[in-house]
Amino acid sequence: MFDAASESVRKLPLFPFVRSVYRRFRTATPRHPLQEMKTVGGYPLKRLGTDYGGWTFVDDANLYGSTIVSAGLGEDASFDVEFARQYDAKVIIVDPTPRAIAHFNALMAEIGNGKRRNYVSGGKQPVAAYDLRGLSPANFTLVSKALWNTRGTLKFFEPANSTHVSYSIVNYQQDYGQDSKYLEVESITVAELLELTGLDRGLKLLKLDIEGAEVEVISELLDGHLRPNQILVEFDELNVPSRKAFDRIDFVDSKLKAHGYKCIYTDGQADFLYVRSADEGAPSQ
Repeated sequence: MFDAASESVRKLPLFPFVRSVYRRFRTATPRHPLQEMKTVGGYPLKRLGTDYGGWTFVDDANLYGSTIVSAGLGEDASFDVEFARQYDAKVIIVDPTPRAIAHFNALMAEIGNGKRRNYVSGGKQPVAAYDLRGLSPANFTLVSKALWNTRGTLKFFEPANSTHVSYSIVNYQQDYGQDSKYLEVESITVAELLELTGLDRGLKLLKLDIEGAEVEVISELLDGHLRPNQILVEFDELNVPSRKAFDRIDFVDSKLKAHGYKCIYTDGQADFLYVRSADEGAPSQ
């Protein structure tokens, strides 16, 4: 990012103190401006789920009895389970990764049971930690495809760390390369997903934790007629910052704002909450 500048600086007779300041600047992890934003007041924010897998959203009456889309399960379904219980909701879960599918199947085998242990730290939750009382298989649908901006067969690249669960279409963890290990998976767009599941256009909440693919998915969604009331998104590429990552986040953030969305919350790292300006629950302007 600073290669040209660093070459020039190396040629200057800098004092030791100046050199030390430069080195700290050169090696500091860059931050995107979105990560520095302050929470917008006036919204009834609520958080559900674990420290690892939980999400913050606007607590709105229209969420009760709703059907939401939650893309990216991994091995932490705490948000999905707690949301389904508290809002008597249905959750369409989208994730084609083998370990996520196994976790979903284990969860369904426990459906109706109360929790028998506490949540654990990290992203691999024991299914016994979920409170599944009052829930049935009708509350959850798993679509084992990858959300993308087109339908087709895609490379789904393995994570750089083999102990991690999440695969990536854009492969941002490995410098966006196309030559690392991958699975082949079928992809689906949000519009096709809603048609497949019979969900009408009034999507109240869309959660995207899809390892970089959120940029293409949101862009395609906005080009069509779909306007979820709330978009909960993890911009995963901010966890591996680069100029390309920042440009991609700038692009999708600008596009969201141009289509009437406002970013009202961030955890300061990669999770963001966008709401439509005219949503119920938004403060009066």
